[in-house]
Amino acid sequence: MVKYIGDSEYRHDSQPRAGILVVNLGTPDTPTRSGLRRYLSEFLSDPRVVELPRPLWWLILHGVILNVRPAKSAHAYQQVWTGRGSPLLDISLRQMEALTIELQTCFSGPFHVELGMRYGNPSIGSALEKLRYAQVRRLVVLPLYPQYSGSTVGSTFDAIATTLRRWRWVPELRFINAYHDHPGYIQALANKIRAHWEEHGRGKQLLLSFHGIPRRYLLAGDPYHCQCHKTARLIAESLRLEKDAWQLVFQSRFGREEWLRPYCDETLRSLPGHGITDVDIVCPGFSADCLETLEEIDQQNRAVFEQSGGHRLNYIPCLNDDPPHIELLAQLVADHTQGWPERSPDYDVERRAAARAAQLERARAMGAAQ
Repeated sequence: MVKYIGDSEYRHDSQPRAGILVVNLGTPDTPTRSGLRRYLSEFLSDPRVVELPRPLWWLILHGVILNVRPAKSAHAYQQVWTGRGSPLLDISLRQMEALTIELQTCFSGPFHVELGMRYGNPSIGSALEKLRYAQVRRLVVLPLYPQYSGSTVGSTFDAIATTLRRWRWVPELRFINAYHDHPGYIQALANKIRAHWEEHGRGKQLLLSFHGIPRRYLLAGDPYHCQCHKTARLIAESLRLEKDAWQLVFQSRFGREEWLRPYCDETLRSLPGHGITDVDIVCPGFSADCLETLEEIDQQNRAVFEQSGGHRLNYIPCLNDDPPHIELLAQLVADHTQGWPERSPDYDVERRAAARAAQLERARAMGAAQ
C-alpha cells in the first residue's frame, strides 16, 4: 500500500514540482447493474448535476431512478465495453500518457501528471493525493470539457476544493475553465472532419452534437449554451460551410423538463422528411469517445435516423489521443503555467539540489527533524 506524505512529513530537502491534474467525467468500474448503481448514485447525487431541492431529489433518486435506471444503463455500457474496459477510461489514460511525453518539451524542471475522474475511479481525491506524494507545490487543473458548465467544470472545482480544504499546505492553483474557442481546438476538430470526409465521403449535412443541459440552467446564467454555439460556428467557418450544410444539436436529455434545443434525436428523425438521408455527425464537446458517443450517437441515434428513412449516418470520432489534440492540451498547460520555475529555461537541477541540501542543514540547525 502506498504511503502518502502528509504536510507533517515534509522534508526540507524535498524537490517541489509542478503538477497537472487532468479531469474527465468518469465511468463505472464494471458494466453491471451494481456497478452502474454505485456510479449513478454518485453522479446524480451531485447538486451541480441535478439542481433540485435535496430532500425531494433524494426521494426521486433512491425511490425510483436507482431502482430502474442501473439495469438499462448497464446494458448500454455492455455495448461499448472492450477488453481494456471502459472506452472513456482507456482513452483518458492514453491521453495522460501522451500529454506527459508532450510536456517534456516545455518543462525544464520536474512535473507530474495525474488523471482524476469526477465520478468513479480513479477519483479526483486519489489523484490529488498522488500529486501531494510527488511533492507538487504548483498545480494546474485541466478539465477535459471544452465548454464551461456549472454541471461539469463547476462540479470539478467543487470536488477539488473538498479535498484541498483538508490539506494544511494548499498548492498554488491555476484552473482552466474553458477552451471552446481556442484556435488549436477548432483547427484540430476541423482537420478531423476533413480527414474523415476524404476517407469516407461527405454527407449532405453535418450535425455538431453537444451534451444537453436543462434550459433553466441557461436561464440561470450558465454560459454553456453560448459557448457551444460559438464552437459550432467557428468549426463551420473553418470548414467554409454554407448555413444549410450544418446545424447544432443537443443530445443526452434526461427527465421530463425542457433541455437545450434542438434535440439530436428529434432532428435526425425529421431530416429524411426534408430530403436529407445522408448525414455526418461529430461531438465537439466530448474530448474522448464514451457511452454518449459510441452507444447513444453511433448506435441509438443511428437507428432512429435509419428507421425514419435515413440511408447513411457517418459518426466522426472524438479527438481522443490524436497528436493534434495532445498538442492542444499541452499548449493549454503551457499557457497556464507561465512564470513557474519549472518552465524556466534556466532551471538548473544541480544548483537547486545544492540549495535544497543547504536548506535542510539550516533547518536541522534550528531543530527540525528532517
